[in-house]
Amino acid sequence: MVSSLKELISEPELASIDDPEERFTTSGVSWQIYEALLAKLEDNSHYRVTYLDGILEIVSPSRRHEKIKTRLAFLIEFYLFRKQIKHTPMGSTTFRNQLKKTGAEPDECYCIGEEKDIPDLAIEVVVTSGSIKKLETYRRLGVAEVWFWESDRLKLYHLREETPSVFLETHGYEQIMSSELLPELNISILEQCTLISDQIQAIDEFEQWLNLK
Repeated sequence: MVSSLKELISEPELASIDDPEERFTTSGVSWQIYEALLAKLEDNSHYRVTYLDGILEIVSPSRRHEKIKTRLAFLIEFYLFRKQIKHTPMGSTTFRNQLKKTGAEPDECYCIGEEKDIPDLAIEVVVTSGSIKKLETYRRLGVAEVWFWESDRLKLYHLREETPSVFLETHGYEQIMSSELLPELNISILEQCTLISDQIQAIDEFEQWLNLK
């Protein structure tokens, strides 16, 4: 059982995280300690913090992670602007619900249409797997759609059940082949262009597809 923030993680430990993708996970963390850690890291946007039922996970994203995240977000936002789809980018905002014992910081997230307290779409770039069930975290927060970038592909999930059986692996989400929030977006083209390392070339090829629509 963790009894204090200092016991949870110290300043030297935070400062020494220089591995391309380091992950710190601990259990038995109270909500008060979780919120204290968020306050401690408020001015440090490098870390992603997730909380679920007393399990706390801190991730220091790798350079590869950040490149994919940035390119994917750039293409999605380019698509939204070109299609004149009203939206609000919310980046890696912290969303949390004390009653449901959960909190998350997506790599990127968006409200589609009007701005809301909880995003409609959350995106996670997975380089190394963690122990926290991210879909369960997002289900409790009420996020309609979650996209995981993993092994150079996108896996899309749409929320179907707000109170699913604990035995369901996808925690109330159904895996889908195309987005229900952005049904005209070609996910295969988005994947291909995200993998292009040259950002100008990536947007050029993505725009060519848009011009054919």
